[in-house]
Amino acid sequence: MANNKLHDDALAYHSQGRPGKIEVIPTKPHSSQRDLSLAYSPGVAEPCLEIEKDPQTAYDYTSKGNLVAVISNGTAVLGLGDIGAMAGKPVMEGKGLLFKIFAGIDVFDIEVNEKDPEKFIEVVKAISPTFGGINLEDIKAPECFEIEERLKSELDIPIMHDDQHGTAIISACGLLNALEMSGKKIEDIRIVVNGAGAAANSCTQLYIALGAKPENIVMLDSKGVINTSRTDLNDRKKPFATTRNISTLEEAIKDADMFLGLSVADVLTPDMLRSMNSNPIVFALANPNPEISYELAMESRNDIIFATGRSDYPNQINNVLGFPYIFRGALDVQATAINEEMKVATVYALAELTKKAVPDVVNAAYSIKKLRFGREYIIPKPLDPRLLTTVAPAVAKAAMESGVARKPITDWEEYDHKLRDLMGLDNKMIRRLFEMARQNPKRVVFSETNHLNMLKAAEMAYAEGICMPVLLGNEEKIANVAKENQISLEGIEIVNLRHDREEGRRLHYAEILAQKRKRRGMTFDEAAEKMFERNYFGMMMVETGDADAMITGVFSKYADTTDIAKEVIGVRDGLNHIGAMHIVNTKKGVLFLADTLFNRHPDTDALIDIARLANATVKFFAHDPVIAMISYSNFGADSIGSPASVHKVVDTLHEKYPELVVDGEMQVNYALNKELRDKKYPFSCLRDKEVNTLVFPNLSSANSAYKLLRETGTNDIIGPIQMGLKKPVHILDVETSVRDIVHMVAVAVIDAIVEENILTNRLTRIE
Repeated sequence: MANNKLHDDALAYHSQGRPGKIEVIPTKPHSSQRDLSLAYSPGVAEPCLEIEKDPQTAYDYTSKGNLVAVISNGTAVLGLGDIGAMAGKPVMEGKGLLFKIFAGIDVFDIEVNEKDPEKFIEVVKAISPTFGGINLEDIKAPECFEIEERLKSELDIPIMHDDQHGTAIISACGLLNALEMSGKKIEDIRIVVNGAGAAANSCTQLYIALGAKPENIVMLDSKGVINTSRTDLNDRKKPFATTRNISTLEEAIKDADMFLGLSVADVLTPDMLRSMNSNPIVFALANPNPEISYELAMESRNDIIFATGRSDYPNQINNVLGFPYIFRGALDVQATAINEEMKVATVYALAELTKKAVPDVVNAAYSIKKLRFGREYIIPKPLDPRLLTTVAPAVAKAAMESGVARKPITDWEEYDHKLRDLMGLDNKMIRRLFEMARQNPKRVVFSETNHLNMLKAAEMAYAEGICMPVLLGNEEKIANVAKENQISLEGIEIVNLRHDREEGRRLHYAEILAQKRKRRGMTFDEAAEKMFERNYFGMMMVETGDADAMITGVFSKYADTTDIAKEVIGVRDGLNHIGAMHIVNTKKGVLFLADTLFNRHPDTDALIDIARLANATVKFFAHDPVIAMISYSNFGADSIGSPASVHKVVDTLHEKYPELVVDGEMQVNYALNKELRDKKYPFSCLRDKEVNTLVFPNLSSANSAYKLLRETGTNDIIGPIQMGLKKPVHILDVETSVRDIVHMVAVAVIDAIVEENILTNRLTRIE
């Protein structure tokens, strides 16, 4: 049943919608005739002539520098064998997808219907000018060795046969870390390699390069131990022939320190495992079933350090940890090759990364409470966002030091930023927020510590150095939850608002609130009762200066929390409404969307306030606001309903706030397509300007817009950012992720810093 479901799901995944997994997307404007004349004839002749004069300029004028060919003849596809070039195409597309999502590298998958190595080599050589690098894939041994070696010697671009070197690099990382844990040295250990194919050959060579002694290595093929007494060995196996008089795996593995399996399932028995040295390192990498099952291996002995090729067990030896980032680093320095130095650099970079604290996003991705360097974590997880910024620079440096880099990197900080921006990870805005917050961290109240995400976010924010968290709640309950989920509370303040020791503060807060609301029907007794509620107490901490900012909303209803905020904090002078904004990092640049949370059916006055707040908030984030008031018609085309209301808002804004760069009403496509808008409506105040701020006519459209973007793959979204309260209290969406909460903490801290400056220098937030 399970197999049938996998079959159906896999076929549906590949066929539904647009068939396949990759596509080509233009990177230059192409909407006008001029665009097309530059993209093709006659404009395209100019870069052609430049490349003719200097072939190296192809990296400047074409996609060559970010384009890799994934090339196969389909003779050794995954565990399927020789199924042919065409049948292997889904695998090659999948490889292309991994290159793109993990390292931002574009790929053409090329399936070559040719098994003759010589002819295959000629085909690859003939098409090589197209590419900045070549990834050989799923080519059977021994032909894969000859193909790779010839291409490396005859071409001047990075070439790698990932089936060989990927497994070698990742397993070598695991080996180094396993040796550190077991207190052993690589030059002393005895290694058994079961399998003699391409991957086994490459693994063994890399282990030797790292310090393993050839005389301590025993390799086996399907006929048994590869030893000097055998007469059937080819040139690939002879270098690994042992002089020991042994012939079976059982003999070879006795007293061994490491077993590397690249063979078939169930060849390693518990007795064999028990015959190994103390703290044995066992990498059983046969797929889908390893040489010994994880469960059986764990039962056999408790000092084992175990890895497989499977994702459902600890320590997966996964090639995706290597090849995208190796090629990224190689391409970025325009390397002429991927050499041993670059591979070794990858090994050490991965090994060191494993020892660092693991981001919560990684723990969440694998449903693990807390990954820590240890027997079940000797290799980074494939979804660790730090892989790109760790491995690619290590590879680039190794390329430069070994003399194969044609374009050396001189500014490593800039390169780090480029890598982050490339993947949308920690984009410039978020990075800037974090850097600013670290300069002047503030006391931030986390009101809803009954929600695990809030507790995790507090831990992460403190570790990042962006704030001094104040947790509201019962100390014992918080400590128990923290212990259960391996959350560190060291250095974090906890305020038990309901404890007797806080009675004085509760009464003090109640007096202030009752005084503020005395003309709104609130008595002191009512105010005192409210101080037992987290949101009231936390907001009073901010109101009185006991804290600088507050984060809430992941558990509470935003409407209720908003009402409390208006009671306690109040709306900014000159305004009658608050709003919320989401910041979205898109391919068109950063967009600011409002109001995404608070005003369900805003009237004219509300929309005016939202536009003013949006203008101020965009400036807050160091952007020049260009605002489009959104509706379903353009510039008075519809005179009733929402368009008419928005039209009136725009007229008022132009009259009362001429300094705002705003226009509308307009449809979203006209807002975001400058050429279309300027051609159709040349009178617009936004002529020649790129809109970066969208103010929607109601909550349904605004909330739907940002959630649509999120669910269709736009992951870099910050918000909801509160706009309009007198002090930094930010009310989040229910079930906001840990990552998003931390981003909002950074926003709250900057908000508090700005608020402090405003009060000190008697400035204003709203123009």
